[in-house]
Amino acid sequence: MSNGSGTGSGRRVVISGMGVVSPLGNDNETTWEALLAGTSGADTIQAWEATEDFTVRIACEVKDFEPEDFMERKEARRYDRVSQFAIASAVHAMESAGLEGVPDGLDPARFGVVFGSGIGGIGTFEEQHKRLLESGPGRVSPFFIPMFIPDISAGLISMRWNLQGPNYATVSACASSAHAIGAATRHIQNGEADLMLAGGTEATITPMTVAGFAAMKAMSTRNDDPATASRPFDKHRDGFVIGEGAGALVLEELGHARARGADILAEVVGYGLSGDAYHITAPPEDGRGAQQAMRFALEEAGVAPDEVDYVNAHGTSTMADAIETHAVKEVLGERAYEIVMGSTKSMTGHLLGAAGVLEAFVVAQVLRTGHIPPTINFEEADPACDLEYAHDGAVERPVKLALSNSFGFGGHNVCLALRRWDG
Repeated sequence: MSNGSGTGSGRRVVISGMGVVSPLGNDNETTWEALLAGTSGADTIQAWEATEDFTVRIACEVKDFEPEDFMERKEARRYDRVSQFAIASAVHAMESAGLEGVPDGLDPARFGVVFGSGIGGIGTFEEQHKRLLESGPGRVSPFFIPMFIPDISAGLISMRWNLQGPNYATVSACASSAHAIGAATRHIQNGEADLMLAGGTEATITPMTVAGFAAMKAMSTRNDDPATASRPFDKHRDGFVIGEGAGALVLEELGHARARGADILAEVVGYGLSGDAYHITAPPEDGRGAQQAMRFALEEAGVAPDEVDYVNAHGTSTMADAIETHAVKEVLGERAYEIVMGSTKSMTGHLLGAAGVLEAFVVAQVLRTGHIPPTINFEEADPACDLEYAHDGAVERPVKLALSNSFGFGGHNVCLALRRWDG
């Protein structure tokens, strides 16, 4: 049970704080309200001019973000947008957990950070590469490397709050932040930390990234109607819509959270991970790696498939949606036809390395509220996608156990199992 079972230590891990910056809002409340309302975050790219040479000219950008709301101006100038998002989401999460000042009684060596990013500071890379070509090596910024490297957000977060526990980044493409949550959970279960700040960040809406994904034919080309471009499970889906943003969770050992009177939002009960060993970008047609990750998560959670109430799908609006649907049916059996399997990427777009944590935030909110966000932009059913996807709007029903799937290029699969906290 090496890829799906816990340590047997009995140390339970709960979520005591959450924070997001997303294409739908720069805080938790705005994002959640927009999700329930079925709001699309997609539009024509505003950050730079995507000319007709670009076959893709749409994205789900973070809007009206002011980094100085979360950090000093001098800091902001030395951080790539990817780290600015990370810090902002961490600020929200720490405030949500009642830890914005980090009370003196907490041992900093028992509080760590695992923060993922699929690509890192690509905006800085493109800017500095242009400077090198146009003005020579002497004009490259001394901050280039620390602004670009994917691990820097984890380091910056630890420095801001003096968090001296385990500290590193996870880089596994679109599974990066889901891996971060799982890895951070393990550190608490193993007794190596009492609290972990886990999540991920991405800021890849740049000319090079958009051109690269477009060259792969991976993204939607519905440039004339951005709001309907991301349409997971719809017969006419034609690719994902790239998004940006960040999310952070405060994970805490249950006894520690109770001792300080924390507001417990949900419990992390399963972490399943696997590798497809198949193809650099495509999953196998039977979704065997996804199946394995889900089975491991359920095994660790100690629950049967018929106890699952909701699946937040990876659901990217690509042909892989049918493969994920098949995998869920193989794992859950007839239960798959009784649950909601939704994709919030229909509204947020695909945040790549930050997708997993944003969707873990969604799952925790679903568990707390009993409200499941819709999967928007449905027009015609795909016979291969025959489950309930909340295409008719938000669904209200009690959810006790939910799964969140994240799959990345390279064949990286993660499934997180979260349980409602009933005290």
